[in-house]
Amino acid sequence: MCGIIGYIGERKASEVLIEGLRRLEYRGYDSVGVAVNKKDEIEIRKAAGRIDELNEKLKFTEIEGKSGIAQTRWATHGEPNDANAHPHTDCSGEIALVHNGIIENYLELKEELLEKGHEFKSETDTEVIAHLIEEELKKNRSFEEALRKALLKLKGSFALAIIYSKDKEHLYFVRNESPLVLGVGDGEMFAASDVPAFLAYTNKVVFLDDGEYAILSRDSFTVKDIKTGKEKKKEIKEIEWTLEMAEKQGYPHFMLKEIYEQPQAVRDAIYGNAGSIDQIAREIAAYDKIFIVAMGTSYHAALYGKYLLQRLAGKVPIVEEASEFRYEAGNLIDERTLIIAITQSGETADTLAAIKLAKEKGAKVLSIVNVVGSMATRLSDLVIYTHAGPEIGVAATKTYTTQLTVLAMLAIALGKQLKSGESAYLTKLNKELQRVPDLIEEVLKHESSLKDLAEVLKDKRDFFYIGRGVSVPTAFEGALKLKEISYIHAEGLSAGELKHGPLALIEDGVPVVAIAPSGKLLEKMISNIKEVNARRGLIISLGNSESLRSVSDIFLEMPEVDELLSPIVYVVPLQILAYHLAVLRGNDPDKPRNLAKSVTVE
Repeated sequence: MCGIIGYIGERKASEVLIEGLRRLEYRGYDSVGVAVNKKDEIEIRKAAGRIDELNEKLKFTEIEGKSGIAQTRWATHGEPNDANAHPHTDCSGEIALVHNGIIENYLELKEELLEKGHEFKSETDTEVIAHLIEEELKKNRSFEEALRKALLKLKGSFALAIIYSKDKEHLYFVRNESPLVLGVGDGEMFAASDVPAFLAYTNKVVFLDDGEYAILSRDSFTVKDIKTGKEKKKEIKEIEWTLEMAEKQGYPHFMLKEIYEQPQAVRDAIYGNAGSIDQIAREIAAYDKIFIVAMGTSYHAALYGKYLLQRLAGKVPIVEEASEFRYEAGNLIDERTLIIAITQSGETADTLAAIKLAKEKGAKVLSIVNVVGSMATRLSDLVIYTHAGPEIGVAATKTYTTQLTVLAMLAIALGKQLKSGESAYLTKLNKELQRVPDLIEEVLKHESSLKDLAEVLKDKRDFFYIGRGVSVPTAFEGALKLKEISYIHAEGLSAGELKHGPLALIEDGVPVVAIAPSGKLLEKMISNIKEVNARRGLIISLGNSESLRSVSDIFLEMPEVDELLSPIVYVVPLQILAYHLAVLRGNDPDKPRNLAKSVTVE
């Protein structure tokens, strides 16, 4: 949940580290800390707060030294304060480390270390790791061996960056169920939670797997297995993302930039999978017991996938939140089961746990992922990449629309493979999918009117988003976007549910956003809207029919698109509306409170 980075080379380490942390701040921003290995000591500066304000105060970049580590934190153990900020040290101050993850057995370990005389300065689970290494060093072990022995005692998830004052030529990094990637430069080496942290310097990367640690010098890296200490060969890969792709390009926020990147992102998703989607459809066509697992926005994509697979491929998948799937569905999985896991980062803790459980039970796993080389891609039998590129804003935008795109491609390909739908319609739908990027561009032209609408709505306290059929996930996602970044209470629900309870909350002026594309449920949707009209709710509708316009207070005319593809297009104005409401209310849409981009702990 935190962002960590390390550097060793000939540059001023503190400058590289702070620049990298700025690109990782989406992973957490409760506190910031830097540790640099100087000539005679490790110098540490850290405090609660955000990077730029703390850099003014603590002057991180004034620290001299050619190697160091740093972290931007999202608190899991211990409140966000100066003492709990990373890096943490051992009693001697010779070992410093930063950590992303959770040590599940830290209380037990801390009790043992306290009995041995260790003194703790924080409430974090992280600090026990530094003291564990210190304790192992007392047994006359090398630092590497002391580190490995300490790691074997840990239970939980951890990505670690570690420096040792008596070893100025190396940095140490560890991965276990939390993301970590190495960057290979010319006479310099990097490691970070995510590639953009060092993309200004190199696009050559090495992805660590769970249970591995790396030793970095200026000119080389070595990766070893934690359990055995044996060296492992790792492939250096080149990332195609440019640094420009990971920066704002003149937009006031990453979220708005990424909203506008959606036409190209959807094109890339289509073209990037055109050559492989039929083969993947063939490999999964025989499975009838199907679970789709995901969390958050990806869960809404999973619901969309359910509707498509039902309508186009004759499949009846069960959609489960990954956090519940782990505990409720284990006895239902066997070698005849297909698991479709959807995760933007490929590092979502609950989704990874679901994948691992499925593999243990012998199931086939297909993952839909954005980040190449992430853990989900390495655990899965099959992978569909969304090709959205880096998404810095915490609230998912282009990663969501590309997930919907590849799910549509998969359902169409399965329908053709199984001959479960009309061939002519599937061909037409596939052709219409090629037009979707152009339709999104049409919607983006109406940003100014959506900003004006946000001005009208900015003081509203409650919102309801309603849809029918394939539009229900869009209602869920529209409500989530509003909650995430504007902090306005919102509910997404099936319009058919209104009269079963939620209608009691509709009164004069309450905004009800109706997602109502033309299709088989439009008339039912209009009937539900009339129920809101009767209670004087404020109907804001998205659609393209005159009958819908006639029952709406505010009508957002959408381009004509097949109902089954409409969620890819209709979610875009909801993203824009949420964005402008957030900005008008004084919020930073890129960094919503209490949230982080990738939830890498349970």
